[in-house]
Amino acid sequence: MIHITLSDGSLREYDQPLSVYELAASIGPGLAKAAVAGRVDGVLVDCEFMLEADARVNIVTPQEPDGLEILRRSCALVLAMAVKQLYPKAHLQTGSALGDGFFLEFEFERHLNLVDLATIEARMKTLAATNHSIRRRKTPTPTEQLSSYLLGGFECVSSGPHVPATRVLQAFALEHISGTSPQRIYGTCWSCQEELDNWRAPPHVMIVSMDDRQAEYAQSVTEALRRSGVRARADLRNEKIRHKIREHSQQVPYLVVIGEKEKEGGFVSVRSRTGEDFGRMAVDAVCNWLRSIGIAGV
Repeated sequence: MIHITLSDGSLREYDQPLSVYELAASIGPGLAKAAVAGRVDGVLVDCEFMLEADARVNIVTPQEPDGLEILRRSCALVLAMAVKQLYPKAHLQTGSALGDGFFLEFEFERHLNLVDLATIEARMKTLAATNHSIRRRKTPTPTEQLSSYLLGGFECVSSGPHVPATRVLQAFALEHISGTSPQRIYGTCWSCQEELDNWRAPPHVMIVSMDDRQAEYAQSVTEALRRSGVRARADLRNEKIRHKIREHSQQVPYLVVIGEKEKEGGFVSVRSRTGEDFGRMAVDAVCNWLRSIGIAGV
């Protein structure tokens, strides 16, 4: 008999091994449909992971941060498949979930542009609608970080876990393409269209990072501002900071700039779109200041 302790503390008994997905289905069809992964004794695993001994298990959905990151990681896998179908000679370099989305770097035979980006996004939507399964290949060391995953007939080495099938990837978009060789494609992915539409609403504050080293801190600042009621977004692209400031100054009322000094000191630098410099502030102080001028909650 296998004893499974759920997140609410309840205990379920099963007379034979079952997968995380089968566990979710035994709890309810709605949970099975929403499941993107499991957390078994604190470790994230794919839905196909077999439960063969007593364990504490949480069913992970896109409504929690880990589930949303898995959604974005899997969307990046669909991006890789779409690119290889459209550009068979393209070489995947690297990629990752990043902030509110994900990125992948490719070596292409020619320089791609925004028209190409729209074509790739359209192919991704077709692949997602086809509802391809995503399966982890069996390996001698199933706990290693990188594994081979099969998306339909496409195979790619990636960190997991991934969603069980592409049907849950219904609210995504490709936002930018940058660089020359390699080129980096940036996208975003959310659990539903409403969340994607909200994310696309004009922000009050844009957080811009100097380079990839500040990405995690910049995203944490973004989340803190959102919790205080500010429409905030982070530009984590690997672009020159002057380019990002110039681009966003045309549309966004306030910019929060983060470099290595800001990250190490736990503060941010704030300026307005008109160039007014408000100096360095603690994140809580920024939230309070924005609230005092009527930005938060608007």
